[in-house]
This record gives sequence, C-alpha cells and structure tokens, in this order.
Amino acid sequence: MKFLKGTKLYSILTGTCPVCQEESIYKEPNPYKLGSIFKMPERCSNCGTKYKIEPSFFFGAMYVSYAVGVAFAVAAFIISYFFFGSTPFTAFLVIVATLVVFGPIIMRLSRNIWINFFFSYDSAAGKS
Repeated sequence: MKFLKGTKLYSILTGTCPVCQEESIYKEPNPYKLGSIFKMPERCSNCGTKYKIEPSFFFGAMYVSYAVGVAFAVAAFIISYFFFGSTPFTAFLVIVATLVVFGPIIMRLSRNIWINFFFSYDSAAGKS
C-alpha cells in the first residue's frame, strides 16, 4: 500500500497520522481489544501533530460512523439477498451480524475519516 502514501486514502485505511503518515494514531493496533479501542497518544511522536484539536473532537466521527455503517449494511444485504438468495429475514440477520462483527472496524474507520477532514499530508512533516 506504499503506492498510496501521501493520499488521504492511505491514512484512512492504515490508521496513520494524517500529516506525516508514519505512525499509527492508535496505541493498540488491534481494534478488537475493546478496552483500548479509542486510546490514542495526544500527539504524533514523529511530526508532533495534536490529534484532538479540541475537547470532544471525535464526537463528529459518530456522523461518519452512521454513513459507514449504512454502507456495510447495504453491502451485506446485497451479498446475502442477491448473491445467496436469502429471505428478507435472513438478510436482516446477516446485516445485524455484519454490524456487530465489523463494529470496531467501523468505529476506527470513522475516526480515521473524521481526522482526515481536518489535516492534510505534509511530506516535510517530522523531518528536521
């Protein structure tokens, strides 16, 4: 995925600092360790970017999370209903299971998208 470096998509998909794209913005790389899913350092140790611009900064990610969750749900429905020919009730159960299983990934992905609205890549960041 190095070919995408320097793009917002790289930062979103890898969960790296949106400015230098050198280190993870999360202390725990595994999103399924639910006790530390939201733990982040205050600043990037490479470029010094402060992740939380203001108190409650990541509350805005809830709106992004809704859209990402809907995208996952629609994909689950299309796959189960049209490709596997499931009943509407079974498709509903597949949607619920998908949202439960991918919930931590959706939360992290939403935070990654949200922070990338406010920061841009700087190739000179962190280089002294």
